[in-house]
Amino acid sequence: MSDDLAERVEDVLAVDAAEFEAQAKADADVLKRELREGTFDNHQSIVGLEYEFYAVSDGRWSASEDDVHALMRVPRRLLGLMGFEKELGLHNAEMTTSPQPLNPHGLRAQESEVRARLDAALDCAAAEGMRLVSDGIWSIPPAGESAREYLTDSVTDGGVRLATNMSNSVRYHAMANGPTAPESFRLDAPHVSLEADTVMPEALITSIQPHYQVPHAADLPHHFNYALRVAGPLLALGVNSPFFPADLYDEDVTGEEILVDGWDENRIAVFESVLNSGDHEKVAFPDDLDTVEDAVDRVVEDSTMVPMSVERGDRFDDDFATLRRKHGTYWRWVRPVFDGASRSSANARIEFRPIAGQPTVRDSVAFQAAFAGLMERLPRLDHPVIDLDWETAEKNFYTARREGPHGDLRWIDVDGDEVTGADLYEDLLVHARDGLRLAGCSEEEANYYLEPLRKRVEMGVTPADWKRARVRDALGDGGDFEAALREMQREYVERQSDSLLEGAFADWL
Repeated sequence: MSDDLAERVEDVLAVDAAEFEAQAKADADVLKRELREGTFDNHQSIVGLEYEFYAVSDGRWSASEDDVHALMRVPRRLLGLMGFEKELGLHNAEMTTSPQPLNPHGLRAQESEVRARLDAALDCAAAEGMRLVSDGIWSIPPAGESAREYLTDSVTDGGVRLATNMSNSVRYHAMANGPTAPESFRLDAPHVSLEADTVMPEALITSIQPHYQVPHAADLPHHFNYALRVAGPLLALGVNSPFFPADLYDEDVTGEEILVDGWDENRIAVFESVLNSGDHEKVAFPDDLDTVEDAVDRVVEDSTMVPMSVERGDRFDDDFATLRRKHGTYWRWVRPVFDGASRSSANARIEFRPIAGQPTVRDSVAFQAAFAGLMERLPRLDHPVIDLDWETAEKNFYTARREGPHGDLRWIDVDGDEVTGADLYEDLLVHARDGLRLAGCSEEEANYYLEPLRKRVEMGVTPADWKRARVRDALGDGGDFEAALREMQREYVERQSDSLLEGAFADWL
């Protein structure tokens, strides 16, 4: 770590928090005025996608069998060549697609852009002996290191704590150094406990984040509240992080106990427990919204971890730049966003954040399309699931975290009846399909996008189930847990090598 990074963190820490809060509140008044004037209204729905990956060794230059598909740090110059962005860990790379209208051409453009850019990035990575992996959580640490060492290694420079394996983003490092930062950040999950000086344990996880831009900003709360109702069922279909690296588990725990007690989507536990350490509650399943102004006020009222200074320029959203900066640490599983470089591009959108990275591009795009279709159809229909009480929607979310679609999730179907299981997903996917039809997709196109999710429902198998089955089989053959975990993870990467760009998870079954 350079002295320059520590100095930049110190500059952030010198920002007056009260002044930062006052400016954020003033920015909120500007934003709410623009909302009232219709600046954020558009004539159509827009979709986008954030897609995170981690890098592993492709095995060509591994010193031993144990190093095959071990986590690797991505050289910063390589990120530039890929056209990807840095994320929290040095092993991460993130792609953000160009926003497109929600219509057949826009959806095809989203899928084509992901494939084209990822194909080029895979070629760049291969030259360095590495591969980018689409997954919910990594489980094989870097060669010669334990996961605990990699996630907790830090240095202190002039009193500033810096995570050794974290990207050199000032915001990430400042989280561990502010006046309200806890003494340590704790990861809690069944049979796992880890404490670190920084937020680096959050770098265990990777995700996809579909975006849906509403045509009329005043309608955002109605869409948002429906998004909360679909969050649990969609999370349940996408679970893909049932295991941690082996050395993070308690010493006396058995493989069978890990299988019985573990959750299907540990990504939820990691993000919440680490970033909610101390007095802050930064990550949560959010409450319903009443008005679009309420969405703005929630960002203002959220606790401030990093009161960073902001340089204002000539962009339209520079008029509320401090509020946008504060929004950067406003984490909710469903999150409203307001921005735009110009008045003509100003937009109000929903970021849907529960879904882990998926085994293939097609599976990832299926979630993007399903969420967009549901946002297009359910509010327009005034679907009765909006009457599902918030407490049940929240319970669905955390049940899905633990048990995927095999848990007791509740839904209200189009006839107003409470349903579960296959009936839930029949109603959900029919309306996702109808939403895509409303957006101009043919029946064939709509079915193409949703087929990967229908297959999961029909076969009763999620990526988390696939991973569990392989570990369980290996343990049944007398293997130890760490060996079983490594064997499963290598098979995951190998299968993905053949199917990431053109296949689907259902092809693995």
